[in-house]
Amino acid sequence: MDIQQIKQRFGIIGNSGGMNRAIDIAVQVAATDLSVLISGESGTGKEFFPQIIHNLSSRKHESYIAVNCGAIPEGTIDSELFGHEKGAFTGAVDSRKGYFEVADKGTIFLDEIAELPLSTQVRLLRVLETGEFIRVGSSKVIKTDVRVVAATNVNLMEAVRQNKFREDLFYRLNTVPIIVPPLRNRKGDIALLFRKFASDFSEKYTMPAIRLTEDATVLLENYWWRGNIRQLKNVTEQISIIEEQRIITAEILSKYLPDESSKRLPAIYNETIGKEEFSSEREILYKILFDMRSEINELKSFVRNLGSSGERGFRISDNSESAFLSDYEKKYQEKNNIENENYQIENIKFSEKQKNIEDTEEIIEESLSLKDKEIELIKKALEKHNGKRKYAAEDLGISERTLYRKIKDYDLEN
Repeated sequence: MDIQQIKQRFGIIGNSGGMNRAIDIAVQVAATDLSVLISGESGTGKEFFPQIIHNLSSRKHESYIAVNCGAIPEGTIDSELFGHEKGAFTGAVDSRKGYFEVADKGTIFLDEIAELPLSTQVRLLRVLETGEFIRVGSSKVIKTDVRVVAATNVNLMEAVRQNKFREDLFYRLNTVPIIVPPLRNRKGDIALLFRKFASDFSEKYTMPAIRLTEDATVLLENYWWRGNIRQLKNVTEQISIIEEQRIITAEILSKYLPDESSKRLPAIYNETIGKEEFSSEREILYKILFDMRSEINELKSFVRNLGSSGERGFRISDNSESAFLSDYEKKYQEKNNIENENYQIENIKFSEKQKNIEDTEEIIEESLSLKDKEIELIKKALEKHNGKRKYAAEDLGISERTLYRKIKDYDLEN
């Protein structure tokens, strides 16, 4: 069966090279039992590929089960996948087979695989490696012969680096990778998909199909399509229902396309932007304050040790004092990247009669304002990287977008 026949059978529209390549890999790997990992943005049509693989495999007459891992609560996902015994937990009034037991000899599609809890990932790894699993609340090992196809819209290598996904499981699933291209990389397919959706909605709502003018087609093909095919389908349906005229101009089309220009400014991509971004900035400031306190205590301890090991009449000379302060400042700047930290130590005297150290060190207080410290860090980072904000942001541990905002808030443009 060639690629065109595959497209017709599964309703896949388009002729882009990236999509044809993905389909070709799916066809070639179908005859094997290798695990497959399908990667791609949300809405690109990843769900077609496990169906292609299953229907062209020797397992096509057996069960095919699709599981959305992100839609199952963490507390019940082990039971859903591997089953449970009666009384294993509250509400388990009967024994139950899990998906891996039901899909024996068939194919199981694990969508949003990155949402699996780490404990469940361990169980899944055992199934992939040995074909064995244990029901929740049981000690009996059950064998299963299941072909696993997984899909994700998350960068799993980044999830591995953040300890959110097991590295061994990633390589076990990624035996054969299939990458589904985003819609913006399939410009030649966009107009074809629009016409297909317009025709479907025309039939569904018994009304004439909408058509695009030339300028509207150009606008459609050059739009970013953050939601990919799903977003294009929704836009087509909205226009089909709402607009009375059937010829759609660029002016009409633009009303249904959200402005993406502000979202495409240079920035470091961060899926967990929000609470984590705020947390990282706050942690940076806390770290500065704690390290400052630690350094001050080390300085005091060092001076006391000098006094306790010295002879009567001991006094720090100007040269030794300068050398000590120079070493201290160098150490402090290496750890915290902060300048202008000056300490003056004067008049350490020892009483011959009481043999006690009279500590008359004088420390110039430094501003502990979080705002001042933040401004100082930003200036230092920008100076260090010659004004290159991307690298400055990485050095500070914040997103480039946050750095842009803080530069503007603190009037540091110049």
